[in-house]
Amino acid sequence: MANAGLQLLGFTLAFLGFIGTIASTVMVEWKASSYAGDNIITAQALYEGLWKTCASQSTGQIQCKVYDSLLQLPGIVQGTRGLMLASVLFSFIAMMVAVVGMRCTTCMADSPQQKDKVALGGGVVFIIAGLMALVGTSWYGHRVAQDFYNPFTPTNAKYEFGSALYLGWGAACLSLIGGAFLCCNCSGQGSSGKTPRYPPTSSGQGGRDYV
Repeated sequence: MANAGLQLLGFTLAFLGFIGTIASTVMVEWKASSYAGDNIITAQALYEGLWKTCASQSTGQIQCKVYDSLLQLPGIVQGTRGLMLASVLFSFIAMMVAVVGMRCTTCMADSPQQKDKVALGGGVVFIIAGLMALVGTSWYGHRVAQDFYNPFTPTNAKYEFGSALYLGWGAACLSLIGGAFLCCNCSGQGSSGKTPRYPPTSSGQGGRDYV
Protein backbone atom coordinates (compact mmCIF):
# COMPACT_ATOMS: atom_id res chain seq x y z
CA MET A 1 0.00 0.00 0.00
CA ALA A 2 1.28 3.41 -0.91
CA ASN A 3 2.41 5.88 1.71
CA ALA A 4 0.11 8.90 1.47
CA GLY A 5 2.58 11.17 3.27
CA LEU A 6 5.41 10.33 0.88
CA GLN A 7 3.07 10.83 -2.07
CA LEU A 8 2.03 14.23 -0.77
CA LEU A 9 5.66 15.25 -0.25
CA GLY A 10 6.59 14.15 -3.76
CA PHE A 11 3.65 15.98 -5.29
CA THR A 12 4.51 19.16 -3.36
CA LEU A 13 8.13 19.09 -4.52
CA ALA A 14 7.10 18.40 -8.11
CA PHE A 15 4.52 21.21 -7.99
CA LEU A 16 7.20 23.64 -6.79
CA GLY A 17 9.36 22.43 -9.66
CA PHE A 18 6.48 23.11 -12.06
CA ILE A 19 6.12 26.70 -10.78
CA GLY A 20 9.88 27.22 -10.94
CA THR A 21 10.01 25.94 -14.52
CA ILE A 22 7.33 28.42 -15.59
CA ALA A 23 9.12 31.29 -13.83
CA SER A 24 12.46 30.34 -15.36
CA THR A 25 10.95 30.11 -18.85
CA VAL A 26 9.45 33.59 -18.79
CA MET A 27 12.39 35.30 -17.06
CA VAL A 28 14.76 37.40 -19.16
CA GLU A 29 17.93 36.83 -17.12
CA TRP A 30 19.11 33.66 -18.85
CA LYS A 31 22.46 35.29 -19.42
CA ALA A 32 23.81 38.60 -18.14
CA SER A 33 26.61 40.80 -19.43
CA SER A 34 29.95 40.06 -17.82
CA TYR A 35 32.42 42.56 -16.39
CA ALA A 36 35.22 40.07 -15.89
CA GLY A 37 38.76 40.64 -17.06
CA ASP A 38 39.56 43.88 -18.79
CA ASN A 39 35.93 44.66 -19.54
CA ILE A 40 35.06 48.25 -18.67
CA ILE A 41 32.04 48.66 -16.43
CA THR A 42 29.48 50.60 -18.39
CA ALA A 43 26.38 52.42 -17.28
CA GLN A 44 24.09 49.60 -18.35
CA ALA A 45 23.65 45.88 -17.85
CA LEU A 46 22.47 43.64 -20.68
CA TYR A 47 20.27 40.59 -20.23
CA GLU A 48 19.09 38.02 -22.74
CA GLY A 49 16.30 35.50 -22.33
CA LEU A 50 14.30 33.09 -24.44
CA TRP A 51 11.76 35.69 -25.52
CA LYS A 52 13.40 39.13 -25.35
CA THR A 53 16.50 41.15 -24.45
CA CYS A 54 16.68 43.90 -21.86
CA ALA A 55 19.08 46.72 -21.00
CA SER A 56 19.11 48.08 -17.46
CA GLN A 57 20.45 51.61 -17.09
CA SER A 58 22.27 52.88 -14.01
CA THR A 59 19.35 55.23 -13.43
CA GLY A 60 17.04 52.25 -12.90
CA GLN A 61 15.34 52.46 -16.27
CA ILE A 62 14.88 49.13 -18.07
CA GLN A 63 14.30 48.84 -21.79
CA CYS A 64 13.26 45.51 -23.29
CA LYS A 65 12.84 44.34 -26.86
CA VAL A 66 11.03 41.20 -27.99
CA TYR A 67 12.79 39.10 -30.61
CA ASP A 68 11.56 40.14 -34.04
CA SER A 69 11.59 36.82 -35.90
CA LEU A 70 11.53 33.23 -34.73
CA LEU A 71 13.46 31.99 -37.75
CA GLN A 72 16.33 34.43 -37.14
CA LEU A 73 16.93 33.19 -33.61
CA PRO A 74 19.95 30.99 -32.84
CA GLY A 75 19.29 27.27 -32.66
CA ILE A 76 20.19 27.21 -28.96
CA VAL A 77 17.35 29.63 -28.16
CA GLN A 78 14.80 27.77 -30.28
CA GLY A 79 15.79 24.40 -28.83
CA THR A 80 15.73 25.63 -25.25
CA ARG A 81 12.34 27.21 -25.83
CA GLY A 82 10.93 23.91 -27.04
CA LEU A 83 12.39 21.93 -24.15
CA MET A 84 11.16 24.34 -21.49
CA LEU A 85 7.67 24.60 -22.96
CA ALA A 86 7.50 20.80 -23.27
CA SER A 87 8.59 20.51 -19.64
CA VAL A 88 5.82 22.86 -18.53
CA LEU A 89 3.24 20.90 -20.54
CA PHE A 90 4.41 17.52 -19.24
CA SER A 91 4.43 18.83 -15.66
CA PHE A 92 0.83 20.01 -16.03
CA ILE A 93 -0.24 16.61 -17.37
CA ALA A 94 1.67 14.87 -14.56
CA MET A 95 -0.12 16.96 -11.95
CA MET A 96 -3.53 16.00 -13.31
CA VAL A 97 -2.57 12.32 -13.37
CA ALA A 98 -0.90 12.34 -9.94
CA VAL A 99 -3.88 14.00 -8.25
CA VAL A 100 -6.10 11.12 -9.40
CA GLY A 101 -3.65 8.49 -8.16
CA MET A 102 -2.73 9.96 -4.78
CA ARG A 103 -4.04 8.19 -1.68
CA CYS A 104 -5.26 11.45 -0.15
CA THR A 105 -7.86 11.91 -2.92
CA THR A 106 -11.16 10.07 -3.36
CA CYS A 107 -10.81 9.35 -7.08
CA MET A 108 -10.68 5.60 -7.83
CA ALA A 109 -10.92 4.81 -4.11
CA ASP A 110 -12.58 1.43 -4.83
CA SER A 111 -9.50 0.15 -6.74
CA PRO A 112 -6.36 0.99 -4.73
CA GLN A 113 -4.01 -1.00 -6.94
CA GLN A 114 -5.08 0.88 -10.06
CA LYS A 115 -4.85 4.10 -8.09
CA ASP A 116 -1.22 3.40 -7.22
CA LYS A 117 -0.45 2.67 -10.87
CA VAL A 118 -1.93 6.03 -11.85
CA ALA A 119 0.28 7.74 -9.24
CA LEU A 120 3.26 5.86 -10.66
CA GLY A 121 2.40 7.17 -14.13
CA GLY A 122 2.23 10.72 -12.80
CA GLY A 123 5.65 10.31 -11.18
CA VAL A 124 7.16 9.02 -14.42
CA VAL A 125 5.80 11.99 -16.36
CA PHE A 126 7.17 14.35 -13.70
CA ILE A 127 10.61 12.78 -14.13
CA ILE A 128 10.40 13.21 -17.91
CA ALA A 129 9.44 16.87 -17.43
CA GLY A 130 12.34 17.40 -15.03
CA LEU A 131 14.79 15.83 -17.48
CA MET A 132 13.55 18.14 -20.24
CA ALA A 133 14.06 21.21 -18.08
CA LEU A 134 17.47 19.97 -16.94
CA VAL A 135 18.61 19.33 -20.52
CA GLY A 136 17.34 22.72 -21.70
CA THR A 137 19.00 24.75 -18.96
CA SER A 138 22.23 22.74 -19.07
CA TRP A 139 22.45 23.06 -22.86
CA TYR A 140 21.96 26.81 -22.69
CA GLY A 141 24.41 27.15 -19.79
CA HIS A 142 27.02 25.12 -21.64
CA ARG A 143 26.77 27.45 -24.61
CA VAL A 144 27.13 30.53 -22.38
CA ALA A 145 30.23 29.06 -20.74
CA GLN A 146 31.65 28.02 -24.09
CA ASP A 147 31.29 31.52 -25.50
CA PHE A 148 32.71 33.05 -22.33
CA TYR A 149 35.94 31.04 -22.51
CA ASN A 150 36.22 31.36 -26.28
CA PRO A 151 39.31 33.56 -26.94
CA PHE A 152 37.71 34.91 -30.11
CA THR A 153 34.72 36.33 -28.24
CA PRO A 154 35.11 40.10 -27.70
CA THR A 155 35.48 41.08 -24.09
CA ASN A 156 32.52 43.41 -24.18
CA ALA A 157 30.34 40.65 -25.69
CA LYS A 158 30.85 38.04 -22.99
CA TYR A 159 27.96 36.86 -20.85
CA GLU A 160 27.63 34.93 -17.59
CA PHE A 161 24.93 32.71 -16.13
CA GLY A 162 21.73 34.55 -15.30
CA SER A 163 19.37 33.95 -12.40
CA ALA A 164 16.89 32.15 -14.67
CA LEU A 165 19.41 29.36 -15.25
CA TYR A 166 19.89 28.75 -11.53
CA LEU A 167 16.13 28.77 -11.00
CA GLY A 168 15.67 26.35 -13.88
CA TRP A 169 18.26 23.94 -12.48
CA GLY A 170 16.61 24.02 -9.07
CA ALA A 171 13.15 23.51 -10.55
CA ALA A 172 14.34 20.56 -12.63
CA CYS A 173 15.83 18.89 -9.53
CA LEU A 174 12.59 19.39 -7.60
CA SER A 175 10.59 17.80 -10.41
CA LEU A 176 12.95 14.83 -10.54
CA ILE A 177 12.90 14.29 -6.77
CA GLY A 178 9.14 14.71 -6.54
CA GLY A 179 8.55 12.30 -9.41
CA ALA A 180 10.88 9.76 -7.81
CA PHE A 181 8.92 9.93 -4.55
CA LEU A 182 5.69 9.28 -6.43
CA CYS A 183 7.29 6.30 -8.16
CA CYS A 184 8.45 4.77 -4.86
CA ASN A 185 4.90 3.98 -3.71
CA CYS A 186 4.02 0.92 -5.77
CA SER A 187 5.80 -1.84 -3.83
CA GLY A 188 4.16 -4.67 -1.95
CA GLN A 189 0.82 -4.64 -3.73
CA GLY A 190 0.71 -8.29 -4.73
CA SER A 191 1.37 -9.86 -1.33
CA SER A 192 -1.74 -8.41 0.33
CA GLY A 193 -4.06 -10.17 -2.13
CA LYS A 194 -2.44 -13.63 -1.84
CA THR A 195 -2.33 -14.13 1.92
CA PRO A 196 -6.05 -14.84 2.53
CA ARG A 197 -6.01 -17.95 0.27
CA TYR A 198 -4.17 -20.44 2.44
CA PRO A 199 -5.58 -20.36 6.00
CA PRO A 200 -9.25 -21.16 5.12
CA THR A 201 -8.49 -24.25 2.97
CA SER A 202 -5.97 -25.83 5.37
CA SER A 203 -8.02 -25.30 8.53
CA GLY A 204 -11.25 -26.57 6.93
CA GLN A 205 -9.74 -29.87 5.76
CA GLY A 206 -8.05 -30.48 9.11
CA GLY A 207 -11.35 -30.24 10.98
CA ARG A 208 -13.10 -32.72 8.70
CA ASP A 209 -10.35 -35.36 9.09
CA TYR A 210 -10.69 -35.44 12.86
CA VAL A 211 -14.47 -35.74 12.75
